[in-house]
Amino acid sequence: METALTFRDATDADVDALVALIESAYRGDDSRSGWTTEADILEGQRTDPEGVLEVIKSPDSRLLTVERDGRVVACCQLEHRGAHAYFGMFAVSPVLQGAGLGKVIIAEAERIARETWGVTQMHMTVISVRDDLIAWYERRGYRRTGKMTPFPYGDERFGIPQRDDLQFELLVKELS
Repeated sequence: METALTFRDATDADVDALVALIESAYRGDDSRSGWTTEADILEGQRTDPEGVLEVIKSPDSRLLTVERDGRVVACCQLEHRGAHAYFGMFAVSPVLQGAGLGKVIIAEAERIARETWGVTQMHMTVISVRDDLIAWYERRGYRRTGKMTPFPYGDERFGIPQRDDLQFELLVKELS
């Protein structure tokens, strides 16, 4: 039987577990067992303890931590930005990807943002070459806007790009 997921706000004590989760979902060989890997387009780190702590400490932000059987299995950042919320730092343990967990988590994140801040839209940015990932978000009601922001080339806190055409596209969903 499936054990229930527990949602809570991250604390300082979660930083190491969250960094390990995010790295495992996006970088290196472990990430290749899931489908959200960025290992082919970016090397190096996806985040670091400072970056995770910054989200936890920010007054307009919360790092939603998802546990199953007392183990951290997923997380996502929610940030209040006026009439909309920003959704980021989304990671699901690679061994649990493809089982419908992401759908449940994003729906809960949208509900929390709507109820906590009264926002009418959720925004996120996705690396524009990640067609499979963008298609997944489109199936959840997000739409591509065509609005691009440059990838921070030269800032290794975000990874070491393996190609020169990376940029972020803004995706938006109306929250009813």
